[in-house]
Amino acid sequence: MDDALSVLLGVSTSTSASASASSSSSTTSMAKRLCSSSTSQNPNITAKLNPSMDNLLETLLNLADSPPSLSIDVSFERLLDSAPGDEDQSHLIDRAIKVSSLLLESAKRSARKRASHHNFLAWPLPPDLTIKVFSMLDTQSLCHAAATCSMFNKFAMDPLCYANIDLRTVVPKVNNAVVSTMIHRAGKSLQSLKLGIVPGPTASPWSCQSLVYTIRNSVDVSSFSWNDKKTRQGKESFILTRSCLNPLSGESGAAGSLLRRLHLYNIERMDNASLSMALSACPSLLDLEIVGLHVELRQTLMSVSMSCPLLERLFFESSKTGRDDSLKSPTCVDFVNNCPNLTSMALRGFKLPDYKIRILLKGFRKLKYVDFSTSYSITGAFLRNLGSGTGGNLLEVLILRDCMHLKEVEVARFLTAVLTGDFKFLRHLDISNREGLASEGDWYDRCFNSRIIPLKEVSEERPDICVLAEFPSEGSFIDIEQMVDSEFNSEISLPSQLSSRTSDDSLLMSCSESSYNSDHGSGNEEGQDSGYVIFEESSDEVDFLAI
Repeated sequence: MDDALSVLLGVSTSTSASASASSSSSTTSMAKRLCSSSTSQNPNITAKLNPSMDNLLETLLNLADSPPSLSIDVSFERLLDSAPGDEDQSHLIDRAIKVSSLLLESAKRSARKRASHHNFLAWPLPPDLTIKVFSMLDTQSLCHAAATCSMFNKFAMDPLCYANIDLRTVVPKVNNAVVSTMIHRAGKSLQSLKLGIVPGPTASPWSCQSLVYTIRNSVDVSSFSWNDKKTRQGKESFILTRSCLNPLSGESGAAGSLLRRLHLYNIERMDNASLSMALSACPSLLDLEIVGLHVELRQTLMSVSMSCPLLERLFFESSKTGRDDSLKSPTCVDFVNNCPNLTSMALRGFKLPDYKIRILLKGFRKLKYVDFSTSYSITGAFLRNLGSGTGGNLLEVLILRDCMHLKEVEVARFLTAVLTGDFKFLRHLDISNREGLASEGDWYDRCFNSRIIPLKEVSEERPDICVLAEFPSEGSFIDIEQMVDSEFNSEISLPSQLSSRTSDDSLLMSCSESSYNSDHGSGNEEGQDSGYVIFEESSDEVDFLAI
């Protein structure tokens, strides 16, 4: 046993016996022990030791079942005692630790190889089908699968597995480095990228629930502290910055060249320039969803018009309801002309006068889904004669929920047109308003139980249409004058403590995120942007858009 340990640790018995002479002769001290560096430099010594290494390891491993009298401890103590000095004993202990570590790593590596080989034989699917299955997993599940074994990790590194990246979280958990890693793994296979913070589970397709994130409307924040957003020692911050989408335009835009879907949620530091650069790298984009970003509607539509001609769906929810009035009529025209394939458009929480909306609806001839929820300045005048022309007659879904200036008379005219045969493809209409519809003469005067809106007739003659018209009971609504006065004083529509209940006893909350601008008028009084001609709307209206 002593001889085996001596050979394993690089100490010969003859060297130990002649250790006393090392103090008087420098030449003999240089030949004290056979170090690993000398064996690696001398192939003859290595070749000489290799044939007996297997027997040596077998002998050493058999000691695990040996009786105490033959224990390694006793042999190692005798070997230490044979060392001439304290320095040699320390060096011998270091060698023992190093050899044991190498042996332990070799054992672990061999165990992993065996397990991987066993998994490969036991796994019923071939590699191509395994990669196909992994490509159907969400991003988090894919990462969990990759951590289970080396075989799954190898399959999970295939670019096809990252074609659809979903890094949405309820609280901040993802940083730029994670996004960059995922995008680079996908490469040119990237087709879908969803990124940011969402307030809760995915809503239904026709839901008007706000997706703008605040700590109030988060689903689970019990274990989350905003201090987690700060950089800690040895840990990167979980904050996405304006450069998080830079990998899309890296390597000559290879990653973003085939991207079809881009969804961005509540990335606080994203700005107009960063978003524009990202969109410029995505010429094949079909589906764009932007929620809670501090970017302007006008700049975003300009970037989309220039870079995304194939766009079919646009969902854009403002981070500041009713305060973004940047959209200009020329931008609307450019958007219509450059993105003719748009079939679904949602612009929620913006200041949108009727004549600008009419440019969009009359211009997009394939439009089927429209959502202007919580938008400011909409009176409903854009609906006049919309279904009888070439634009707007294909509408299947129209959502005008909580539009402050939406007038009762315009809704009545629209539903009358539905009864006369217009809008034959319409299947869903939402005119609900937590504060009632505006009257014809004064939008301060709210209507809660309209008698001129033919809801009953529509339900009888067009049972294929789902009409949502939920209003609070009269007397439980929030005073409009009080709301406007508070806007002038604090730029907040209503304290978050105020609430009201709808007729179906559902609680309504008014807070700063869902407030409107302090303008008294609807915003349609201007009638046109500076230097841009707007034609009067009439029954024989002439479409002036060059499409």
